[in-house]
Amino acid sequence: MYVGTLSFDLLLGDVRSLKEKRSVVRPIVAELQRKYAVSAAEVDHMDLHRRAVIGLAMVSGDAAHLTDVLDRCERLVAGRPEVELLSVRRRFHGEDD
Repeated sequence: MYVGTLSFDLLLGDVRSLKEKRSVVRPIVAELQRKYAVSAAEVDHMDLHRRAVIGLAMVSGDAAHLTDVLDRCERLVAGRPEVELLSVRRRFHGEDD
């Protein structure tokens, strides 16, 4: 069994309220969940208008498949024009951990 996690630190565009922030972050989280069957949520900077951290996790029996899905998730978030990806933190836990 392999477990992979990603943490995306995002700078949001022209966002002036928490309501506007939700309208940017929620579709990203929903698309990650829908397209890649990962667990995803906003996990930090809840009280800041222009910053967000999205965390996601996935479990797989195949390390190559897990790496492929995490790479696709990273490309999806990096390609969103309404956010600037400041950093990505990736963790991978295998059977030897």
